Amino acid sequence: MALLRRPLLLLLLIVTHQFLQFRIAFGSVNEEGQKQEEFYEELLLKPLPDRKLLTHFHFQSSAPPSTSNGRHHHLFPKAISQLVLKFQVKEMELSFTQGRWNYESWGGFDPIPSSNAKPPGVELWAVFDAPQHLIDALWKNLTHTLSGLFCASINFLESSTAYSAPEWSFPPASGKLRYGTLPREAVCTENLTPWLKLLPCRDKAGISMLLDRPSIYRGFYHSQRLHLTSTGSGSEGMDPGIILEQTLTVVLQPDSQRASLAHASEKHIQPSWSLSSIFGKQISGRCVLAETSSVYFLLDKGLVAELEHIHKENEKSEENVLISEKFWNNPSFELSAKPDRIFIEESSLLSKNASVLYKFEIEKYGESEPFDLGLFWKTPVVWLCQQAPLHANRFLMGSGNERGAIAISLKSTQSSEGFMGSNSNDERCELRVDVFQVVPWYVKVYFHSLQVFVDQQPKAVSDIIEKIHVSPSKDKVSPGVMELVLTLPCSVSSAVLTIEFDKGFLHIDEYPPDANQGFDIPSAIVSFPNFHARMVFLENDSLNKSPLLSKFQEKSPVMSYTEVLLVPLTTPDFSMPYNVITITCTVFALYFGSLLNALRRRVAEEERFLKDKAAKKMDRIPLLLSKLSAKLRGRHLEGPQAPPASSSFINSKSVLKVILIAGLAVYWQYYFS
Repeated sequence: MALLRRPLLLLLLIVTHQFLQFRIAFGSVNEEGQKQEEFYEELLLKPLPDRKLLTHFHFQSSAPPSTSNGRHHHLFPKAISQLVLKFQVKEMELSFTQGRWNYESWGGFDPIPSSNAKPPGVELWAVFDAPQHLIDALWKNLTHTLSGLFCASINFLESSTAYSAPEWSFPPASGKLRYGTLPREAVCTENLTPWLKLLPCRDKAGISMLLDRPSIYRGFYHSQRLHLTSTGSGSEGMDPGIILEQTLTVVLQPDSQRASLAHASEKHIQPSWSLSSIFGKQISGRCVLAETSSVYFLLDKGLVAELEHIHKENEKSEENVLISEKFWNNPSFELSAKPDRIFIEESSLLSKNASVLYKFEIEKYGESEPFDLGLFWKTPVVWLCQQAPLHANRFLMGSGNERGAIAISLKSTQSSEGFMGSNSNDERCELRVDVFQVVPWYVKVYFHSLQVFVDQQPKAVSDIIEKIHVSPSKDKVSPGVMELVLTLPCSVSSAVLTIEFDKGFLHIDEYPPDANQGFDIPSAIVSFPNFHARMVFLENDSLNKSPLLSKFQEKSPVMSYTEVLLVPLTTPDFSMPYNVITITCTVFALYFGSLLNALRRRVAEEERFLKDKAAKKMDRIPLLLSKLSAKLRGRHLEGPQAPPASSSFINSKSVLKVILIAGLAVYWQYYFS
């Protein structure tokens, strides 16, 4: 009986331990009544007009406030928690981006481009909950920590020449904000792997299984983003709560499965795709540690309007097909899986159309029946994504390596109905535009040369610029910062800002290895504070459980990034130091080689060598004559004798050679010093 009780007792202990771990992992309530950590995973798929597909992965981990200092985390990454507590971070965002978001084709008014479209390279900003005199030191330590955590060169942002402190133009602007970018930072799998390690299931289960490296990095654009927010002050012995958002936005080109289709408008037919054809994998179930696991398929307003127009022309009916349960299988396209729910966006003043969202729950799928969503297009569809009020571009003017100018161009996107629903011809209608520009210290900007052109006509700066803040650069200390608030009429078609600059000189140690390629000026940020990108869906009782849809409802200002400028600076001839080093090393090699040769040479061997050499030079006929003469005289023939002063001559010659080489070396060194 005792032998039977021990296995039963051991089995009972194992089951109890697993049950407790299960309750803790799934966010149960502990004895103190505090909510436990939670994790959500979601994926958004959206077709784009230029035959591409937008895939947006969204993961959210949350850790509520706790009274236990240095607690053990069950789901939330401990490295992030320690980072927040150590450096007193109130809010932070870090992004790694390869490529540039195409605002003209992919849209600029949706929540995704406004929040997740980032500049090329690395962008980092952080708001600290600390005294003002400690912020710079905390920023430097934070950059080193993130550099080691994500295997990147973020530590280059520790220098005061690489970061700035925006006052009010950057959206989370405050006096405790620091902002820095590295436009030339290369993004690779070494940055993605640490990012995936912050997920509870990593890329082994759930939606993150689709993150196939070759599929992601062959896309036209990809941006991995990490945003954390501290939800508590951490006072009175309580650790602050933290919300960590991890997003990965990728734009891919699906391989068309209808290459053999013979259609007059084949170029307008969108390519059909599936998850397995894009990523090479399927979703074989959700992450067991996730509260919810969902996949969304979004049809934006322009696409829905075009589909309704096609349906009305074919059916000649006025009924709204959006409310039909079979809208996922219609004459224009067909989905391989039936959605669990269909949401319709609430109409707004900006547009009369509404987006449609399909929701697929991953809980009911598993290894025996994996989830593989596919889209099959039946008819050609052409539409446009909603644009921002103005399209921003930036370029350089001038020539040569001495002077130049930076121009920021703003062009209307012909969306007059988008100006807050007001009449664009009304003289009182105004459009506010915020511009944030950081310029490196070696690009010496003359802020007094700022000029404004509206509709190709010069305007007074005071008439257009409502507010301006300028922080001039200091050589090798800090970059130049320019913050502007423009007030433009709603009927504006184009506006251009120009500012002149001089190109500085760098010390030879300050040039990068590829200095001849040029130097980067980070992207400028153009935001429209009066316009907010948000999507509110009707009859959606699951918003509280969907962080992605809750994020869509937030009022985030419409924001866009300009291009990264490449400025050529005057660079020295880096081959000259190489030539000087080569010639100097050659002279020293000759000097020491000759010196060692003269010191190691033996006199006896030299005399024997000269005798042998003289003997070989004698011709045979003189030798025979000398032998014959010796026989006639009865004398013995002696070999040729070297001159008696050969030894002294050789020694003096060697000494003169050493003195000559030493004199040349001393003259060479004196000349170049």
